[in-house]
Amino acid sequence: MRKQQDFTEGNIMKQLLLFSGPIMLTQLLQVSYQFADSLWVGNLLGANALGAVAISSTVIFTILSFIIGINNTTLTVLSQQKGKNNEEGLKRYLNAFVVTLTIMAIVLGLVGYLAAEPILNILGTPEKMLSESASYLKINAIGILFLLGYNFIGTVLRALGDSRTPLRIVLIAVLLNIVLDPLFISAFNIGVNGAAYATVCSQGIAFIYGIVYVISKKLVPFSIPTTPAFEEVKLILNLGIPSGLQMSVISAGSAAIMSVVTSHGEAVVAGFSAAQRLDSLFMLPAHALGTAVNSMAGQNIGVNKWERVKKISIYGLVYNLAVMLFFALLIVLLAEYGIKLFIQDPRAVEFGSQYLMIVAFFYPFLGINFILNGIVRASGAMYQVLVLNIISFWILRFPLTYLFSDLFGEKGIALGMGVSFIISSLFAYLYFRFGKWKEKQLFPSKKLS
Repeated sequence: MRKQQDFTEGNIMKQLLLFSGPIMLTQLLQVSYQFADSLWVGNLLGANALGAVAISSTVIFTILSFIIGINNTTLTVLSQQKGKNNEEGLKRYLNAFVVTLTIMAIVLGLVGYLAAEPILNILGTPEKMLSESASYLKINAIGILFLLGYNFIGTVLRALGDSRTPLRIVLIAVLLNIVLDPLFISAFNIGVNGAAYATVCSQGIAFIYGIVYVISKKLVPFSIPTTPAFEEVKLILNLGIPSGLQMSVISAGSAAIMSVVTSHGEAVVAGFSAAQRLDSLFMLPAHALGTAVNSMAGQNIGVNKWERVKKISIYGLVYNLAVMLFFALLIVLLAEYGIKLFIQDPRAVEFGSQYLMIVAFFYPFLGINFILNGIVRASGAMYQVLVLNIISFWILRFPLTYLFSDLFGEKGIALGMGVSFIISSLFAYLYFRFGKWKEKQLFPSKKLS
Protein backbone atom coordinates (compact mmCIF):
# COMPACT_ATOMS: atom_id res chain seq x y z
CA MET A 1 0.00 0.00 0.00
CA ARG A 2 1.28 3.44 -0.89
CA LYS A 3 2.41 5.27 2.23
CA GLN A 4 2.59 8.81 0.86
CA GLN A 5 -0.49 10.71 -0.23
CA ASP A 6 -1.04 13.39 -2.83
CA PHE A 7 -3.51 15.76 -1.20
CA THR A 8 -3.96 17.85 -4.35
CA GLU A 9 -6.41 15.22 -5.68
CA GLY A 10 -9.03 12.91 -4.19
CA ASN A 11 -11.66 12.88 -1.44
CA ILE A 12 -10.68 15.48 1.14
CA MET A 13 -12.75 14.17 4.05
CA LYS A 14 -11.48 10.62 3.59
CA GLN A 15 -7.89 11.87 3.36
CA LEU A 16 -8.32 13.98 6.50
CA LEU A 17 -9.71 11.07 8.50
CA LEU A 18 -7.06 8.57 7.38
CA PHE A 19 -4.16 11.03 7.65
CA SER A 20 -5.02 12.58 11.03
CA GLY A 21 -5.73 9.26 12.79
CA PRO A 22 -2.08 8.09 12.98
CA ILE A 23 -1.02 11.62 14.00
CA MET A 24 -3.41 11.45 16.97
CA LEU A 25 -2.02 8.06 17.99
CA THR A 26 1.57 9.32 17.61
CA GLN A 27 0.88 12.28 19.89
CA LEU A 28 -0.87 10.01 22.40
CA LEU A 29 2.26 7.85 22.51
CA GLN A 30 4.45 10.90 23.08
CA VAL A 31 2.26 11.95 26.02
CA SER A 32 2.44 8.41 27.44
CA TYR A 33 6.24 8.59 27.06
CA GLN A 34 6.48 11.34 29.68
CA PHE A 35 3.85 9.64 31.83
CA ALA A 36 5.76 6.32 31.91
CA ASP A 37 9.02 8.12 32.69
CA SER A 38 7.48 9.87 35.71
CA LEU A 39 5.76 6.68 36.85
CA TRP A 40 8.99 4.66 37.00
CA VAL A 41 11.05 7.42 38.62
CA GLY A 42 8.40 8.24 41.22
CA ASN A 43 7.78 4.63 42.22
CA LEU A 44 11.36 3.37 42.12
CA LEU A 45 13.26 6.42 43.40
CA GLY A 46 10.76 8.52 45.37
CA ALA A 47 9.43 12.07 45.45
CA ASN A 48 12.78 13.91 45.49
CA ALA A 49 13.98 12.08 42.40
CA LEU A 50 10.70 12.81 40.64
CA GLY A 51 11.05 16.47 41.56
CA ALA A 52 14.61 16.55 40.20
CA VAL A 53 13.43 15.05 36.91
CA ALA A 54 10.47 17.47 36.72
CA ILE A 55 12.70 20.53 37.15
CA SER A 56 15.19 19.34 34.53
CA SER A 57 12.37 18.43 32.16
CA THR A 58 11.17 22.04 32.31
CA VAL A 59 14.61 23.22 31.18
CA ILE A 60 14.79 20.58 28.46
CA PHE A 61 11.36 21.59 27.15
CA THR A 62 12.39 25.24 27.08
CA ILE A 63 15.56 24.42 25.13
CA LEU A 64 13.64 22.22 22.73
CA SER A 65 10.63 24.48 22.24
CA PHE A 66 12.49 26.91 20.01
CA ILE A 67 14.22 24.27 17.91
CA ILE A 68 11.05 22.17 17.57
CA GLY A 69 9.25 25.32 16.45
CA ILE A 70 11.82 25.69 13.69
CA ASN A 71 11.37 22.01 12.88
CA ASN A 72 7.65 22.70 12.40
CA THR A 73 8.45 24.90 9.42
CA THR A 74 9.60 21.71 7.71
CA LEU A 75 5.93 20.83 7.31
CA THR A 76 5.13 24.05 5.46
CA VAL A 77 8.18 24.22 3.17
CA LEU A 78 8.35 20.56 2.19
CA SER A 79 4.58 20.11 1.78
CA GLN A 80 4.54 23.00 -0.72
CA GLN A 81 7.45 21.45 -2.60
CA LYS A 82 5.62 18.10 -2.56
CA GLY A 83 2.48 19.76 -3.92
CA LYS A 84 4.51 21.33 -6.73
CA ASN A 85 5.98 17.86 -7.42
CA ASN A 86 9.36 19.60 -7.37
CA GLU A 87 11.76 16.75 -6.61
CA GLU A 88 14.87 18.92 -6.92
CA GLY A 89 13.44 21.61 -4.62
CA LEU A 90 12.43 18.92 -2.14
CA LYS A 91 16.00 17.56 -2.03
CA ARG A 92 17.58 21.01 -1.67
CA TYR A 93 15.35 22.18 1.17
CA LEU A 94 15.52 18.81 2.92
CA ASN A 95 19.30 19.10 2.90
CA ALA A 96 19.09 22.69 4.18
CA PHE A 97 16.84 21.62 7.08
CA VAL A 98 19.15 18.72 7.99
CA VAL A 99 22.24 20.95 8.13
CA THR A 100 20.56 23.89 9.91
CA LEU A 101 18.75 21.83 12.55
CA THR A 102 21.78 19.62 13.22
CA ILE A 103 23.96 22.65 13.94
CA MET A 104 21.31 24.17 16.20
CA ALA A 105 20.81 20.90 18.08
CA ILE A 106 24.56 20.55 18.72
CA VAL A 107 24.87 24.16 19.91
CA LEU A 108 21.84 23.95 22.22
CA GLY A 109 23.00 20.56 23.50
CA LEU A 110 26.36 22.04 24.45
CA VAL A 111 24.69 24.99 26.14
CA GLY A 112 22.41 22.66 28.10
CA TYR A 113 25.35 20.52 29.19
CA LEU A 114 27.80 23.28 30.13
CA ALA A 115 25.28 25.58 31.80
CA ALA A 116 23.22 22.93 33.61
CA GLU A 117 24.06 23.96 37.19
CA PRO A 118 23.77 27.75 36.66
CA ILE A 119 20.41 27.30 34.92
CA LEU A 120 19.07 25.09 37.71
CA ASN A 121 20.32 27.52 40.35
CA ILE A 122 18.49 30.37 38.62
CA LEU A 123 15.32 28.28 38.81
CA GLY A 124 15.84 27.91 42.56
CA THR A 125 16.33 24.15 42.52
CA PRO A 126 16.48 22.82 46.12
CA GLU A 127 19.97 21.82 47.21
CA LYS A 128 18.94 18.21 47.80
CA MET A 129 17.76 17.91 44.18
CA LEU A 130 20.49 19.92 42.46
CA SER A 131 23.01 17.14 41.85
CA GLU A 132 20.52 14.62 40.43
CA SER A 133 18.71 17.29 38.45
CA ALA A 134 21.97 18.54 36.88
CA SER A 135 23.07 15.01 35.93
CA TYR A 136 19.69 14.27 34.37
CA LEU A 137 19.81 17.53 32.40
CA LYS A 138 23.36 16.95 31.14
CA ILE A 139 22.64 13.44 29.86
CA ASN A 140 19.50 14.61 28.05
CA ALA A 141 21.40 17.56 26.58
CA ILE A 142 23.89 15.13 25.04
CA GLY A 143 21.01 13.21 23.46
CA ILE A 144 19.08 16.23 22.22
CA LEU A 145 20.14 15.44 18.64
CA PHE A 146 18.35 12.07 18.84
CA LEU A 147 15.13 13.63 20.12
CA LEU A 148 15.16 16.26 17.41
CA GLY A 149 16.22 13.68 14.82
CA TYR A 150 13.37 11.23 15.12
CA ASN A 151 10.84 14.06 15.43
CA PHE A 152 12.32 15.66 12.30
CA ILE A 153 11.99 12.42 10.31
CA GLY A 154 8.35 12.19 11.36
CA THR A 155 7.69 15.78 10.32
CA VAL A 156 9.30 15.25 6.90
CA LEU A 157 7.19 12.14 6.31
CA ARG A 158 3.98 13.95 7.27
CA ALA A 159 4.84 16.77 4.87
CA LEU A 160 5.03 14.13 2.13
CA GLY A 161 1.67 12.64 3.13
CA ASP A 162 2.81 9.71 5.30
CA SER A 163 1.53 9.71 8.89
CA ARG A 164 1.85 5.96 9.50
CA THR A 165 5.63 5.56 9.48
CA PRO A 166 6.15 8.30 12.14
CA LEU A 167 3.71 6.36 14.35
CA ARG A 168 5.92 3.27 14.07
CA ILE A 169 9.08 5.24 14.92
CA VAL A 170 7.55 6.84 18.03
CA LEU A 171 6.08 3.49 19.12
CA ILE A 172 9.59 2.00 19.08
CA ALA A 173 10.91 4.84 21.26
CA VAL A 174 8.03 4.52 23.76
CA LEU A 175 8.25 0.72 24.09
CA LEU A 176 12.03 0.84 24.52
CA ASN A 177 11.73 3.52 27.18
CA ILE A 178 9.16 1.50 29.14
CA VAL A 179 11.55 -1.48 29.17
CA LEU A 180 14.82 0.39 29.66
CA ASP A 181 13.63 2.70 32.47
CA PRO A 182 13.31 0.04 35.21
CA LEU A 183 16.33 -1.82 33.81
CA PHE A 184 18.66 1.19 34.04
CA ILE A 185 17.14 2.68 37.20
CA SER A 186 16.79 -0.43 39.33
CA ALA A 187 18.56 -3.43 37.79
CA PHE A 188 21.71 -1.48 36.90
CA ASN A 189 21.21 0.71 40.01
CA ILE A 190 22.01 3.98 38.18
CA GLY A 191 19.15 5.95 39.77
CA VAL A 192 17.96 9.17 38.13
CA ASN A 193 20.82 8.98 35.62
CA GLY A 194 19.40 5.63 34.56
CA ALA A 195 16.13 7.30 33.57
CA ALA A 196 18.08 9.79 31.47
CA TYR A 197 20.17 7.08 29.82
CA ALA A 198 17.02 5.08 29.08
CA THR A 199 15.47 8.11 27.39
CA VAL A 200 18.53 8.89 25.29
CA CYS A 201 19.04 5.25 24.27
CA SER A 202 15.40 4.71 23.28
CA GLN A 203 15.32 7.94 21.27
CA GLY A 204 18.69 7.17 19.69
CA ILE A 205 17.59 3.70 18.57
CA ALA A 206 14.30 5.11 17.22
CA PHE A 207 16.27 7.77 15.33
CA ILE A 208 18.65 5.23 13.78
CA TYR A 209 15.74 2.95 12.88
CA GLY A 210 13.95 5.89 11.26
CA ILE A 211 16.96 6.82 9.13
CA VAL A 212 17.62 3.24 8.01
CA TYR A 213 13.95 2.57 7.27
CA VAL A 214 13.18 5.68 5.22
CA ILE A 215 16.41 5.40 3.22
CA SER A 216 16.07 1.66 2.54
CA LYS A 217 12.43 2.10 1.49
CA LYS A 218 13.28 5.31 -0.41
CA LEU A 219 10.48 7.18 1.35
CA VAL A 220 12.49 10.39 1.60
CA PRO A 221 15.13 11.78 -0.79
CA PHE A 222 17.86 11.99 1.87
CA SER A 223 21.44 12.43 0.65
CA ILE A 224 24.86 13.11 2.15
CA PRO A 225 24.57 16.63 3.66
CA THR A 226 26.17 19.49 1.73
CA THR A 227 26.47 23.21 2.44
CA PRO A 228 23.02 24.70 1.69
CA ALA A 229 22.49 27.82 -0.38
CA PHE A 230 22.14 31.11 1.50
CA GLU A 231 18.57 31.71 0.29
CA GLU A 232 17.49 28.29 1.56
CA VAL A 233 18.88 28.90 5.06
CA LYS A 234 17.44 32.43 5.00
CA LEU A 235 13.96 31.08 4.24
CA ILE A 236 14.23 28.44 6.98
CA LEU A 237 15.26 31.01 9.59
CA ASN A 238 12.74 33.58 8.36
CA LEU A 239 9.95 31.06 8.90
CA GLY A 240 11.57 29.14 11.75
CA ILE A 241 12.35 31.98 14.17
CA PRO A 242 8.72 33.16 14.53
CA SER A 243 7.59 29.52 14.61
CA GLY A 244 10.08 28.84 17.41
CA LEU A 245 8.92 31.94 19.27
CA GLN A 246 5.34 30.62 19.08
CA MET A 247 6.43 27.69 21.25
CA SER A 248 8.14 30.07 23.68
CA VAL A 249 5.02 32.26 23.88
CA ILE A 250 2.90 29.19 24.66
CA SER A 251 5.34 27.93 27.28
CA ALA A 252 5.63 31.32 28.99
CA GLY A 253 1.87 31.86 28.81
CA SER A 254 1.21 28.54 30.51
CA ALA A 255 3.64 29.48 33.30
CA ALA A 256 1.86 32.81 33.76
CA ILE A 257 -1.51 31.08 34.08
CA MET A 258 -0.04 28.74 36.69
CA SER A 259 0.83 31.82 38.76
CA VAL A 260 -2.90 32.62 38.88
CA VAL A 261 -3.72 29.07 39.92
CA THR A 262 -1.14 29.01 42.74
CA SER A 263 -2.77 32.04 44.35
CA HIS A 264 -5.80 29.87 45.25
CA GLY A 265 -3.93 27.37 47.41
CA GLU A 266 -2.50 23.87 47.33
CA ALA A 267 -5.76 21.99 46.69
CA VAL A 268 -6.51 24.09 43.60
CA VAL A 269 -2.95 23.62 42.33
CA ALA A 270 -3.21 19.85 42.77
CA GLY A 271 -6.63 19.69 41.12
CA PHE A 272 -5.52 21.93 38.24
CA SER A 273 -2.36 19.88 37.68
CA ALA A 274 -4.39 16.66 37.46
CA ALA A 275 -6.92 18.32 35.15
CA GLN A 276 -4.13 19.56 32.88
CA ARG A 277 -2.86 16.00 32.41
CA LEU A 278 -6.29 14.98 31.17
CA ASP A 279 -6.58 18.25 29.26
CA SER A 280 -3.48 17.38 27.25
CA LEU A 281 -5.08 14.08 26.22
CA PHE A 282 -8.42 15.59 25.25
CA MET A 283 -6.77 18.26 23.10
CA LEU A 284 -4.78 15.72 21.06
CA PRO A 285 -7.41 15.40 18.30
CA ALA A 286 -7.52 19.17 17.71
CA HIS A 287 -3.72 19.39 17.72
CA ALA A 288 -3.46 16.44 15.33
CA LEU A 289 -6.03 18.00 13.01
CA GLY A 290 -4.03 21.23 13.01
CA THR A 291 -0.94 19.28 11.90
CA ALA A 292 -2.94 17.35 9.28
CA VAL A 293 -4.51 20.41 7.66
CA ASN A 294 -1.11 22.15 7.67
CA SER A 295 0.34 19.40 5.48
CA MET A 296 -2.76 18.98 3.31
CA ALA A 297 -3.21 22.71 2.73
CA GLY A 298 0.53 23.16 2.13
CA GLN A 299 0.51 20.74 -0.81
CA ASN A 300 -2.48 22.52 -2.36
CA ILE A 301 -1.09 26.01 -1.75
CA GLY A 302 2.05 24.86 -3.59
CA VAL A 303 -0.03 24.45 -6.77
CA ASN A 304 -2.52 27.27 -6.08
CA LYS A 305 -5.52 24.98 -5.57
CA TRP A 306 -7.30 27.43 -3.29
CA GLU A 307 -10.73 25.84 -3.62
CA ARG A 308 -9.33 22.63 -2.10
CA VAL A 309 -7.65 24.66 0.66
CA LYS A 310 -11.07 26.15 1.47
CA LYS A 311 -12.65 22.69 1.59
CA ILE A 312 -9.84 21.37 3.80
CA SER A 313 -10.54 24.16 6.30
CA ILE A 314 -14.30 23.48 6.27
CA TYR A 315 -13.95 19.72 6.72
CA GLY A 316 -11.33 20.28 9.40
CA LEU A 317 -13.68 22.55 11.35
CA VAL A 318 -16.59 20.11 11.06
CA TYR A 319 -14.40 17.20 12.17
CA ASN A 320 -13.07 19.27 15.08
CA LEU A 321 -16.59 20.19 16.20
CA ALA A 322 -17.77 16.57 16.21
CA VAL A 323 -14.73 15.19 18.04
CA MET A 324 -14.49 17.97 20.62
CA LEU A 325 -18.21 17.80 21.48
CA PHE A 326 -17.86 14.04 21.96
CA PHE A 327 -14.97 14.57 24.39
CA ALA A 328 -16.90 17.32 26.17
CA LEU A 329 -19.75 14.88 26.83
CA LEU A 330 -17.26 12.23 27.96
CA ILE A 331 -15.66 14.67 30.40
CA VAL A 332 -19.00 15.65 31.93
CA LEU A 333 -19.72 11.99 32.61
CA LEU A 334 -16.26 10.90 33.75
CA ALA A 335 -14.46 14.01 35.05
CA GLU A 336 -14.35 12.98 38.72
CA TYR A 337 -13.14 9.46 37.92
CA GLY A 338 -10.43 10.86 35.66
CA ILE A 339 -9.13 13.25 38.32
CA LYS A 340 -9.06 10.44 40.90
CA LEU A 341 -6.57 8.56 38.74
CA PHE A 342 -4.00 11.14 39.84
CA ILE A 343 -5.10 12.49 43.23
CA GLN A 344 -7.41 11.48 46.08
CA ASP A 345 -7.68 14.65 48.16
CA PRO A 346 -11.45 15.47 48.16
CA ARG A 347 -10.95 19.24 47.86
CA ALA A 348 -8.50 18.87 44.95
CA VAL A 349 -10.75 16.31 43.22
CA GLU A 350 -13.71 18.68 43.56
CA PHE A 351 -11.86 21.57 41.95
CA GLY A 352 -10.29 19.46 39.19
CA SER A 353 -13.64 17.92 38.25
CA GLN A 354 -15.38 21.29 38.28
CA TYR A 355 -12.64 22.83 36.14
CA LEU A 356 -12.87 20.09 33.50
CA MET A 357 -16.68 20.17 33.32
CA ILE A 358 -16.68 23.94 32.75
CA VAL A 359 -13.82 24.17 30.27
CA ALA A 360 -14.86 21.06 28.29
CA PHE A 361 -17.58 22.83 26.32
CA PHE A 362 -15.12 25.50 25.23
CA TYR A 363 -12.82 22.91 23.60
CA PRO A 364 -14.36 23.28 20.11
CA PHE A 365 -13.37 26.96 20.09
CA LEU A 366 -9.75 26.13 20.94
CA GLY A 367 -9.89 23.54 18.15
CA ILE A 368 -10.90 26.29 15.73
CA ASN A 369 -7.59 28.01 16.52
CA PHE A 370 -5.62 24.85 15.74
CA ILE A 371 -7.41 24.32 12.41
CA LEU A 372 -7.36 27.88 11.08
CA ASN A 373 -3.83 28.62 12.30
CA GLY A 374 -2.70 25.35 10.70
CA ILE A 375 -4.10 26.48 7.34
CA VAL A 376 -2.53 29.93 7.64
CA ARG A 377 0.79 28.39 8.72
CA ALA A 378 0.74 26.24 5.58
CA SER A 379 1.10 29.41 3.49
CA GLY A 380 4.24 30.42 5.40
CA ALA A 381 2.61 33.29 7.32
CA MET A 382 4.53 32.44 10.50
CA TYR A 383 4.80 35.97 11.92
CA GLN A 384 1.05 36.37 11.63
CA VAL A 385 0.45 33.12 13.53
CA LEU A 386 2.97 34.29 16.15
CA VAL A 387 0.92 37.47 16.62
CA LEU A 388 -2.28 35.41 16.92
CA ASN A 389 -0.62 33.29 19.63
CA ILE A 390 0.54 36.39 21.51
CA ILE A 391 -3.03 37.72 21.39
CA SER A 392 -4.40 34.34 22.50
CA PHE A 393 -2.12 33.87 25.51
CA TRP A 394 -1.03 37.32 26.65
CA ILE A 395 -3.86 39.64 25.64
CA LEU A 396 -6.70 37.19 26.27
CA ARG A 397 -6.00 33.97 28.20
CA PHE A 398 -3.76 35.20 31.01
CA PRO A 399 -5.59 38.53 31.70
CA LEU A 400 -9.05 36.94 31.46
CA THR A 401 -8.07 34.03 33.72
CA TYR A 402 -6.69 36.52 36.24
CA LEU A 403 -9.79 38.76 35.99
CA PHE A 404 -12.37 35.99 36.21
CA SER A 405 -10.59 34.25 39.09
CA ASP A 406 -10.58 37.58 40.92
CA LEU A 407 -14.30 38.07 40.26
CA PHE A 408 -15.61 34.52 40.70
CA GLY A 409 -12.91 32.81 42.76
CA GLU A 410 -11.41 29.49 41.74
CA LYS A 411 -14.32 28.73 39.39
CA GLY A 412 -13.27 31.78 37.40
CA ILE A 413 -10.07 30.03 36.28
CA ALA A 414 -12.04 27.74 33.96
CA LEU A 415 -14.44 30.52 32.93
CA GLY A 416 -11.60 32.86 32.04
CA MET A 417 -9.85 30.15 30.02
CA GLY A 418 -13.08 29.27 28.21
CA VAL A 419 -13.99 32.86 27.31
CA SER A 420 -10.45 33.40 26.00
CA PHE A 421 -10.87 30.33 23.73
CA ILE A 422 -14.01 31.88 22.21
CA ILE A 423 -12.48 35.32 21.61
CA SER A 424 -9.17 33.97 20.28
CA SER A 425 -11.05 31.73 17.83
CA LEU A 426 -12.81 34.88 16.60
CA PHE A 427 -9.43 36.56 16.01
CA ALA A 428 -8.21 33.44 14.19
CA TYR A 429 -11.30 33.46 11.96
CA LEU A 430 -11.08 37.19 11.20
CA TYR A 431 -7.47 36.85 10.06
CA PHE A 432 -8.25 33.66 8.13
CA ARG A 433 -11.16 35.41 6.39
CA PHE A 434 -9.75 38.88 5.80
CA GLY A 435 -5.96 38.59 6.26
CA LYS A 436 -3.45 38.62 3.42
CA TRP A 437 -1.93 35.19 4.17
CA LYS A 438 -2.94 33.92 0.70
CA GLU A 439 -0.57 36.45 -0.85
CA LYS A 440 2.45 34.87 0.87
CA GLN A 441 4.93 33.50 -1.69
CA LEU A 442 7.69 31.29 -0.31
CA PHE A 443 9.19 30.49 -3.71
CA PRO A 444 8.54 33.53 -5.95
CA SER A 445 11.16 32.47 -8.51
CA LYS A 446 9.13 29.33 -9.16
CA LYS A 447 5.72 30.96 -9.00
CA LEU A 448 3.14 29.39 -11.30
CA SER A 449 1.45 31.54 -13.91
